[in-house]
Amino acid sequence: MAKASARHILVKTEEECINLKNEITNGAEFGEIASQHSLCPSGKQGGALGEFGPGQMVKEFDTVVFSAPVGEVQGPVKTQFGYHLVEVTERKD
Repeated sequence: MAKASARHILVKTEEECINLKNEITNGAEFGEIASQHSLCPSGKQGGALGEFGPGQMVKEFDTVVFSAPVGEVQGPVKTQFGYHLVEVTERKD
């Protein structure tokens, strides 16, 4: 079974999500931005969610994690929790 590890940043608005993605694109460190801005408790660990399999996260999030290139920041990804930036850190098939 496939497994992935990812980190994310959760914010309330699409605009904030886009602004944070621009900061990361311009050189800011993902984990630092996560610890400063993420509404998810995982922000304290730089947004790290650990390892999980398909179906363990909400559908929109799951789709990105199991299809996006490893190491590339994706988003905004809208879920019922808000807007996410997602970075797959590892994936095993």
